Amino acid sequence: MPQQATARTRTTESSTAKLAKFFPEATPVRIPIHLTRIGQSTAFSESTVIEFGTRQEVLFASTLPMEFGDKLRVQNSDGTLDAEACVVAVQYNSGRTAVAARFTREVSNWIVKS
Repeated sequence: MPQQATARTRTTESSTAKLAKFFPEATPVRIPIHLTRIGQSTAFSESTVIEFGTRQEVLFASTLPMEFGDKLRVQNSDGTLDAEACVVAVQYNSGRTAVAARFTREVSNWIVKS
């Protein structure tokens, strides 16, 4: 006699990809960056990768504690991206933190979409 069973499916979707669903214009990218928290007494920095971007936001995974409203400096290695951003979303998932940060000023030539 057949028995009914349920099985867990493994999802390979990253926590950043899950957060990107809240940003419909987000485009997948892979840009290594260095982040530095600015303007607060407790400074931190880390190297990570922008996984999604819009004209105004960058989305990335972080191992550091971040909160809504934290100000960050986002820099890539060749200096073509050096901008200030403010954390607008944080999502905790399986020990990783997905972060969305919005640029505080317009960043030219960041992501061009037709």
